Amino acid sequence: ENNLTAVTEFFLLGFQTSPVVRIFLFFLFLAVYCGTICLNFLIITLVSTSKNLHTPMYYFISQLSISDILLPTDIVPNMLHILLNNGGAIAFLDCFIQYYTFVVAEGFECFLLTVMSYDRYVAICNPLRYTSIMTSGICVAMTIMSWLFGFSIILVYIMTISKLNYCGPNIIDHLFCDLVPLLELSCSDTFIVHLATYIISIPIVIIPTTIIVSSYTYIVLTVLRIPSSTGRHKAFSTCSSHLIVVTIFYWTIFSVYVFPTNGRTLTISKIVSLLYTVITPLINPIIYSLRNNDIKKAVQETLHKRIVW
Repeated sequence: ENNLTAVTEFFLLGFQTSPVVRIFLFFLFLAVYCGTICLNFLIITLVSTSKNLHTPMYYFISQLSISDILLPTDIVPNMLHILLNNGGAIAFLDCFIQYYTFVVAEGFECFLLTVMSYDRYVAICNPLRYTSIMTSGICVAMTIMSWLFGFSIILVYIMTISKLNYCGPNIIDHLFCDLVPLLELSCSDTFIVHLATYIISIPIVIIPTTIIVSSYTYIVLTVLRIPSSTGRHKAFSTCSSHLIVVTIFYWTIFSVYVFPTNGRTLTISKIVSLLYTVITPLINPIIYSLRNNDIKKAVQETLHKRIVW
């Protein structure tokens, strides 16, 4: 191994297609990225300025928007550069920083969606104690813990991956630095990394998924015991947006990292990876805004104040 030349940079291929298609994709992803930033920033601004939205549920939604800004910002700008130049080099360290930021954002979102499901569980299954349980201090503490868990757990994992040797090809046929392409290029034994991946999936995926499923099981059972149909509809409506977001998030994650990829072409793999890095951060604020009367009302009040001013 000492006689092998260490790789100092990787070359991301992106979409290898005609210049016309790449220009079209460039403007498409640029528009999606700008829309993502604007919509999520709107959510953050509304929750910060509207008194009607100063509740635990909307506080957590604003934190989700922060994650939905961080994730595409980590991926899209470099992807746009790759599209314009039909590929692009990325330094070894920058590649791992990009992957670390990407995984931290995904890990934080896993923990945050779990916290949000617990919030809905307390609100519906234990409404009389909701304000005493979900205090502002508890909400901030849960958010900080979600970030800390994401940073600390993933840091150990990234350190394990970064110790792999890269001494051969440096071409990554992908849109960004992701786990599978990086492992394929390594000339080291990747058993430890695969083992670490399974271990890290327990606190990042399995435990949060179990808590979310359990929370919504209790929620459904509680809602079904509500005598009036109006009450049941109101209870379900408060959870529907979060349940849609959770379903989309975990479906995209599982489709990439859990479900079998046999027979899947590289182009399909790239398209699927775009779902959770580019599309989902755009869809989340749309789901919460379109299906939420409080946010619609906050938008109308903000526009009215601007017009009057």
